[in-house]
Amino acid sequence: MPTIHVEMYEGRTKEQKAELAKAITKAIVDIAKSTPESTHIIFYDVPKSNMAHGGVLASDS
Repeated sequence: MPTIHVEMYEGRTKEQKAELAKAITKAIVDIAKSTPESTHIIFYDVPKSNMAHGGVLASDS
């Protein structure tokens, strides 16, 4: 069973996540020859204060 973890900054709507889930599931089914029912997607909403790039917090850039 494919399990896909998606980490992104918080703020996406439920509708955006639903659309993304459909697109990711379709890609896994088409490319990895899985089934929609066996494909699991976990969304992690990360505050910008919890992520850094190049030594600088995303919330400070």
